[in-house]
Amino acid sequence: MTEEMIIAGFGGQGVLSMGKILAYSGVMQDFEVSWMPAYGPEMRGGTANVTVVISDKPISSPISHQYDTAIILNQQSMDKFESMVRPGGILIYDTNGIVKHPTRKDIKIYTIDATEEAAKRGNTRLFNTMILGGYLKVRPVVTLDNVFQGLKKSLPERAWKTLPANEEAVRIGMDLIKEVK
Repeated sequence: MTEEMIIAGFGGQGVLSMGKILAYSGVMQDFEVSWMPAYGPEMRGGTANVTVVISDKPISSPISHQYDTAIILNQQSMDKFESMVRPGGILIYDTNGIVKHPTRKDIKIYTIDATEEAAKRGNTRLFNTMILGGYLKVRPVVTLDNVFQGLKKSLPERAWKTLPANEEAVRIGMDLIKEVK
């Protein structure tokens, strides 16, 4: 099993954090893992993406030009990465701010309204863990227990009080994701 994925959006959306949680989770399951972030100099609002590879075999390179899964969080990333999903792969996107929806017929496409749901709940910081939950429902490459451990490992100790809300957000995301037919 090898899962090559890209998570792409704006800085401040938790793109790198999602990748880090998945990477830690893979390590805890004794998988080989690669986590390679790419971002602009801006702290928030600039482009950000992370490539994560999780495999039961050694990983020859952290660089991918085609992905099994793409998680897309803004239009700029959709324009850049939709074509890089392998035929038969998965594209997951939050509908907020996407004006040109994906049109490919050779991949599975899922939507998740995490921005809207996080806003309804009054905590927009839960957005990325909702997205993560949606991803794990359609591609359970790591266990939920390891994801929760990875979440704790990726957060500073002062933020551990948010763990229950983030764990709930993962479960909510699993309910929110819908396949586009």
